[in-house]
Amino acid sequence: MAIDWYDEFVDLNHTPGPDELVALYYFEPAEGISREEAVGRVASESSTGTWTTLFTLPPRMRDLQAKAFEIEGNYVKIAYPLDLWEEGNAPQLLSGIAGNVFGMKALANLRLIDASLPAGYLRHFKGPHFGVEGIRDMMKVRGRPLTGAVPKPKVGFTAEEHAEVGYETWVGGFDFVKDDENLTSQSFNRFDDRVRAMAKMRDRAEQETGDVKSAFINITADTETMEKRAKMLADYGWNYAMIDVVVAGTAAVATLRDYCSDLGLAIHAHRAMHAAFDRDEKHGITMQFLAKMMRLIGVSQIHTGTAVGKLVGTRAEATLLADMLREKRTNAVDHMALDQDWGEIKSAFPVSSGGLHPGLVPDVLDIYGTELVLLVSGGIHGHPKGTRAGAEATMQAIEAWKEGETLEEKAKKAPELREALEKWGRYKPK
Repeated sequence: MAIDWYDEFVDLNHTPGPDELVALYYFEPAEGISREEAVGRVASESSTGTWTTLFTLPPRMRDLQAKAFEIEGNYVKIAYPLDLWEEGNAPQLLSGIAGNVFGMKALANLRLIDASLPAGYLRHFKGPHFGVEGIRDMMKVRGRPLTGAVPKPKVGFTAEEHAEVGYETWVGGFDFVKDDENLTSQSFNRFDDRVRAMAKMRDRAEQETGDVKSAFINITADTETMEKRAKMLADYGWNYAMIDVVVAGTAAVATLRDYCSDLGLAIHAHRAMHAAFDRDEKHGITMQFLAKMMRLIGVSQIHTGTAVGKLVGTRAEATLLADMLREKRTNAVDHMALDQDWGEIKSAFPVSSGGLHPGLVPDVLDIYGTELVLLVSGGIHGHPKGTRAGAEATMQAIEAWKEGETLEEKAKKAPELREALEKWGRYKPK
């Protein structure tokens, strides 16, 4: 009598239908396990299977089995019937295609690369409330990247000191001031105090510059506290809330998406802790899939790396992430992504941050173009003349790129940029 039935979850002649969800994995079988058995175990564990044949199995259960249908080296595609997935429940999807499968002894390594979401699945999600065009309308900025900076050091300022740095950032030409991932409501800088102090300085900066100014103020906490903090942001005239979306989790982000939308708040998604899932090239979950889930749930923007700054990530990965967030339809990239038609789901901004300064601005814009949020933090606060001059230097670097000038040419008539280049040149932090 047969004990296991993993081979029944492999069908190399299967052609996925338009209503099936398809996942792409990288896998390495454990010693003594064939490739077919390894992928059969993944398909089994993530759908209707278990470790042994069953005494009672209604025939209709066969229609719910996942099928590993394409194996190419260490890559496999698995098709999942739509009925396996609860409508509009992102956590439940992750529990399936990114759940127990990572702990199976039959696999030495397993990495969820991407999943192609069919129209029947997408229609139960709202996606971003505003979309890229809605954010540009909100901020009244066209033709250039949106810009922002984190006061540095990232923690330690009082609320008033934080707001003073924010003011200098805004009057230097930036659109946003951003909390960093580990600033929430510590004793030295309480959330409520920061919201009030920042609103006062925002109003002053708007009056002096005539431009719309905003901030990504971090509400990350338990869900009930996040709702209270979001309400306070709206009460003080803010149009954004920031959430550390990986540590908060898909369920909390989904709840806050609707709550913030009702308040007219966009969500800035910081990806803190993402590398615990995506840095290992052989195991875990890719950043592009995490970004896809966040667009599906409905954030307005999410960090995607720079490829030239201090954080890991290649140019190809940054480009792929940007396309996955911005485009209505994306095409498959071998071993990196699957086809995805987003239907009515709106676009989201990629956010480039981490170790940037004015000398690296052209490199980032060559990768992303202008449809991004560009965060330059230490690279403005470390300017020899201070934060305001650093922001001005960054805006001058953006102008140079748009005008087709080199930074050196622009610097001849832009002293702030010249001083930035004298300090950093084209240095790439490690």
